[in-house]
Amino acid sequence: MSLFINIQEGEDQLPEVTSDKGRLLWISSVDHKQLGIMYLWLALFFFIIGGLEAMLIRAQLAVGDNDLISPEFYNQLFTMHGTTMIFLVLMPALIGLATYLIPLMIGANEMAFPRLNAFSFWMTCLGGFLMYFSFFAGGAPDAGWFNYAPLSESNYSSTQGVDYYLVGLILTGMGSIGAGLNFVTTILTLRSPDIKLNMLPLFAWMIFINGFLILAAFPLLNAGLFMMLIDRQFDAHFFIPSSGGSAILWQHFFWSFGHPEVYILALPAFGIISEVIPVFSRNKIFGYKFVAASTVAIALLAFGVWVHHMFAVGMTNTVNGFFAASSMLIGIPTGVKVINWIGTLYKGSIRMTVSMMFAVAFLIDFTIGGLSGASFAIVPIDWQLTDTYYVVAHIHYVFLGGTAFGIFAGIYYWFPKISGRFLSEKLGKWHLWLFVIGFNFTFLVQHVLGIFGMPRRIYTYPSRFGSWEIFNMISTLGAVMMFVAIAVFLWNLFITLKKPRTAPKNPWEAWTLEWATNSPPDLKNFEEVPRVHSRRPLWDLANPDNPDKRLN
Repeated sequence: MSLFINIQEGEDQLPEVTSDKGRLLWISSVDHKQLGIMYLWLALFFFIIGGLEAMLIRAQLAVGDNDLISPEFYNQLFTMHGTTMIFLVLMPALIGLATYLIPLMIGANEMAFPRLNAFSFWMTCLGGFLMYFSFFAGGAPDAGWFNYAPLSESNYSSTQGVDYYLVGLILTGMGSIGAGLNFVTTILTLRSPDIKLNMLPLFAWMIFINGFLILAAFPLLNAGLFMMLIDRQFDAHFFIPSSGGSAILWQHFFWSFGHPEVYILALPAFGIISEVIPVFSRNKIFGYKFVAASTVAIALLAFGVWVHHMFAVGMTNTVNGFFAASSMLIGIPTGVKVINWIGTLYKGSIRMTVSMMFAVAFLIDFTIGGLSGASFAIVPIDWQLTDTYYVVAHIHYVFLGGTAFGIFAGIYYWFPKISGRFLSEKLGKWHLWLFVIGFNFTFLVQHVLGIFGMPRRIYTYPSRFGSWEIFNMISTLGAVMMFVAIAVFLWNLFITLKKPRTAPKNPWEAWTLEWATNSPPDLKNFEEVPRVHSRRPLWDLANPDNPDKRLN
């Protein structure tokens, strides 16, 4: 039997470009690899902007009674920082990696809908730049990244900043929905004939499940955004209590999207970690079926936990009790994954590359974030800590210590495949240690600040609150360390991209199909696809006398 499958003509849906040179070809491209790279550059651009906003926030809070920036501008800063990091950094980075890698991982030459792929990117890009245009159009949105009503209604936010927020997020939401549909369809219809769903690489499997989450969650957000836009522009009253509407209704719309969004951002990072740890520990993933099944469990439970964001609004004990129980329950499949990753490391021949080190940092800090999140499932504790800096610490441990660390692990792992070059491991370790130490300095102490009663979204505080001032100064110094770490990372990118391409096809001796192509891949990903008999096809090719256990 042949070890390769020929790709049939007409099934690869090649993009209508013949060269990767020229700016116009990038602008008009429908090639999934170019679009994936553009997603990553877009995420990096907004990451720098969001990081600068964070530095201004930390500078303002470093000492008490500070008036470095005005209260009005501070409100705009923390609103745009949160919105940027979630919708314009983490989402594009994860979608970019998936857009680039999914066809390669499943033996396809393109996404199922190449033009929809391009449309999704440009909608995301347009939405992001439209939101930032608000700074030049009378003021940016200032009601928080969750945009609570009635503060976000025109009676309280009379500038157009909230309108730009609404329209911008509607556009980025359209882009995300298009990407989710494309991922699901591509994996279902274009994967190699040998690859059954239970043989998908775990990154591809989690992107597949994530596509369904996106398709279910983002329409909820877009519906709420449209309703609020109608409130503001046409004097409707969906969320205005004085006119018969309900401000709480906005919270239901937002958080019924917002908590699934936590897992929309977490599942792809779980997938990255599930690829990195086995390769650099030279072990098969421990409990593949448990990791895959727990992903489905998380996706199903994700839509039954959103009310733990609303325990303080005055719902009944029955409602609070139900959502408290479901919020605790969702920790089980997440804990299963952590156990599987640790089991993969056990007795492994571990190579501590920068990618692997970020994966280990992910395991530690994401677990801390999960444990602090579990405390919010206990209603009396939630009542005490809601809207304090304890929440700020928790969300950063999940999104930065979790998702962002996963993205960095993926960047260092797949950068040779994407660019044909190796990022410097020496500079990478400086990046890692500065960032990880700075991150924990910044956000670990914020748990204490929250317990001491410091509210989130606070502009300043009395200098006589000595403990607040000490912990805020520590937090600010940690933020400076992270800022330096990102400068090191940018320098690493710059000098690496000036080097010639020297990366071989499979520098890490990995096992999934993307490593069977050139580095970077040709315009047509595959002329022939290796036959797939197991979850580690490249292992089978390299070890014909000792193949992986074949699957029925």
